[in-house]
Amino acid sequence: MVAEVIINRTAKKLNRTFDYYIPKELEEIIIIGSKVLVPFGKGKKLEEGFVIGIKEKSEYAVKEISKLESNIKEEQITLAKWMAKKYYCNVSDCIKLMLTPGTKSKEKDIQNKKINEIYLKKDIEEIEFEIETGNIKSEKQIKILNFIKNNEGATIPEIEMFTDSSRAIVNTLIKNGYLEVVEKQIDRNPIINKKIEKTNHLELNQEQQLAYKKIEKVIKENQYKSFLLYGVTGSGKTEIYIQLIQKVLEVEKSSILLVPEISLTPQMIDRFIARFGKEKIAVIHSKLSIGERHDEWEKIKNDKAKIIIGARSAIFAPVKELGIIIIDEEHDSSYKSESNPKYDAKEVAKYIAEKSKCPLLLGSATPDINIFYKAKENKEIELLTLTKRANQASLPEVKIIDLKQELANGNHSMLSVDLYTEIEKNLQQKTQTILFLNRRGYSTFIMCRTCGHTIKCKNCNISLTYHSYENKLKCHYCGYEQEVVTVCPECHSDKIRYFGTGTQKLEQEIQKQFPNATTLRMDVDTVTKKNSHEQILNKFREENIDILIGTQMVVKGHHFPKVTLVGVIAADSSLNIDDYRASERTFQILTQVARTSWKR
Repeated sequence: MVAEVIINRTAKKLNRTFDYYIPKELEEIIIIGSKVLVPFGKGKKLEEGFVIGIKEKSEYAVKEISKLESNIKEEQITLAKWMAKKYYCNVSDCIKLMLTPGTKSKEKDIQNKKINEIYLKKDIEEIEFEIETGNIKSEKQIKILNFIKNNEGATIPEIEMFTDSSRAIVNTLIKNGYLEVVEKQIDRNPIINKKIEKTNHLELNQEQQLAYKKIEKVIKENQYKSFLLYGVTGSGKTEIYIQLIQKVLEVEKSSILLVPEISLTPQMIDRFIARFGKEKIAVIHSKLSIGERHDEWEKIKNDKAKIIIGARSAIFAPVKELGIIIIDEEHDSSYKSESNPKYDAKEVAKYIAEKSKCPLLLGSATPDINIFYKAKENKEIELLTLTKRANQASLPEVKIIDLKQELANGNHSMLSVDLYTEIEKNLQQKTQTILFLNRRGYSTFIMCRTCGHTIKCKNCNISLTYHSYENKLKCHYCGYEQEVVTVCPECHSDKIRYFGTGTQKLEQEIQKQFPNATTLRMDVDTVTKKNSHEQILNKFREENIDILIGTQMVVKGHHFPKVTLVGVIAADSSLNIDDYRASERTFQILTQVARTSWKR
């Protein structure tokens, strides 16, 4: 027998099959989806490849497969071929998305339950002193020491992967007494230490029941159908998800719930643990270690986990008997991969749901405009609407402040007079405040502080981005560039500025204006460590911190009943990012922000 093997390389010319004889001893166990090692080219080095077809003979003189590594399902190979054709990428790149994490040859240590963890042996102050004085000169060594400082307990393969260094450099640091090795027996379950009280189903209101029954009917009939659950924030979408997943469990099937990486909050996972317990749930997202992802993947493959909660990549989990796919916050751009293969998780989910004959449920308070159009016109998607908050809470009042007027009145602060007054009132009443700064897709652009005019590309009508090293304005769509503008072409004011405010600067201003208030900042700089996202949110909730300052992370997927004020700094700035969907995305984030607070 002959296997058609695709080599695991990114080169476009290798995106084709090569024939290899299957050894007699492997004929019974090699299947479509097998990962194999094969001799390739003139050297003796073996290359990793995937069997994507099997036939009786070859027209070429071919070599023999050297070793069978592992198997994935034939339907996953079919999915990989479909993705490669749709997204114009290599089949092998798509197959890699479906492999158990930690199964590459250099990651073999990750599969062992007993692992060697690396810790700092010397005090961090002593290490920093030696770096400053030049005792430690190697950039690689410094990079490893800084990585371990933030990630103590990492394994050598993880250090190699995330610092682009070698085992030899780690061993040198161990030999010189900077690092130490601790052997540990581990249970790599990311939710093992969570202690959550069990809860029962909540009673659905009339709108929720109508939505639930329509989807439940499709589950019972084992049919594919797409739904858009369009409901205001707090309308009880998550409770519908939970009860649908319960129905899927009753028919002994599995569920996939996708959430955007940025809103993969502990609160969502906690609600599912409270209802279903830890044993049935697997969690997949990028903040887990490779070892944790490996174990969660194996748990799904062995059918021990029936509920998979995760970010975009969880759609490729090796689920047996899929009963429903749910995509929460379906409008979020993180469902589209920005690295190869550049797939859209919603399109992949639709393909998988069709093949598995199960419903696909998309949920959002601010749906993607394409999805919303299809649902409104009843094209492929059925629209289900929730118009009321589940707990009968009223929506908060929204107030828009014109900063041009504030500036004219002599207020040069980042806070308007109204926002300052409301924060002061909240501090007196011991309620909480969130201050949000929209930095999604942030790039420096030029805007007139007098009239609000933004300098845009003459071809694309997209704001030009300021490049400081060339002192030029450039369009990231067509490549048009021009000199920096110093006078507004609209109102001829000289108050034209590079626009951009950071969360750190905002935090400093808040501390200056409200010295007695307790503050927390949550952005990419403060959530670098593992679990820091969860720790900041818990601290804000449990320690009654007065003001939480941050980017999108602070306003998505959270429920803070003590938050009675949300302030958005420069709310319209995201209209000017270099993105043709800037207005749609601004509407989506501001609508969600507006519904984060609970009426005072």
